[in-house]
Amino acid sequence: MVADAAYAACLRLARQHYENFPVASRLMPPASRPHIAAIYAFARMADDIADEGDDPPEFRLARLDGWRECLHAAAAGRPVAGGNDDAAQVFTALSETMAVHSLDVTLFDDLLSAFRQDVVTTRYETWERLLDYCRRSANPIGRLVLAVTGYRDRALDLRSDSVCTALQLTNFWQDLERDWAKGRLYVPLEIARAAGAEERDLDARRMTPAWRAALHEVADRTRHLFLDGRSVADGVTGRLKWELRATWLGGVRILDRLEAIEFDVFRHRPALGVTDAAAIAGRVVVWR
Repeated sequence: MVADAAYAACLRLARQHYENFPVASRLMPPASRPHIAAIYAFARMADDIADEGDDPPEFRLARLDGWRECLHAAAAGRPVAGGNDDAAQVFTALSETMAVHSLDVTLFDDLLSAFRQDVVTTRYETWERLLDYCRRSANPIGRLVLAVTGYRDRALDLRSDSVCTALQLTNFWQDLERDWAKGRLYVPLEIARAAGAEERDLDARRMTPAWRAALHEVADRTRHLFLDGRSVADGVTGRLKWELRATWLGGVRILDRLEAIEFDVFRHRPALGVTDAAAIAGRVVVWR
């Protein structure tokens, strides 16, 4: 079937881009995995468009506009041209997923607005502006996962938002060096200035006491968000409960590692490995 091939392509794309946190993993309810993969593949490919090397901003923005047109065509149940290429496969699968689960297209629009922002915005003045970016770049994924798995509950959505924002922020602190190489800085300027941190030290790959202070501040705020959202895993049942526990534990583990190395990602970028998977599996069961 056409849809089966499209979902298989989405699962392949998701697994090629596996990062710190599980995506459509074996912990997820089996019936939900293809739908989660379709959502992830849509977001992953759009993110890649926003980050496309040396292409001028106007070119990337135009491509994202085209991606949005395909999204709304898929939401309306109209076929997307392109044969068997990855984009056509993604939108074929996404169209069915959106119809089967009555997904709100504005959540996908929010994701695209965040990717557009990545093209034109390289600094965030305040914590509030950074949180607004996370509201659009990360939180829709959690809400979509809950909807696909049958949960429509505002309180649960809000707890999911806290965890998704915390995961996004943790990735920013983990990828400080990589983002800086692209000219981006996600540490809010008001926090960096208050700590006396200077961008020239990032150019020199120096993790100074001032930058450590700024990163300790944002990491502390990130940890509070993790704690605020932790109970999202208690509001669901079955395999999703284990998936959300593992996701939460993985994010907190990365944050712990960053704090342990005093945020010096110029020397070492912490990431999860095989031994972490075993440790997380144990704590998934003993959840307290």
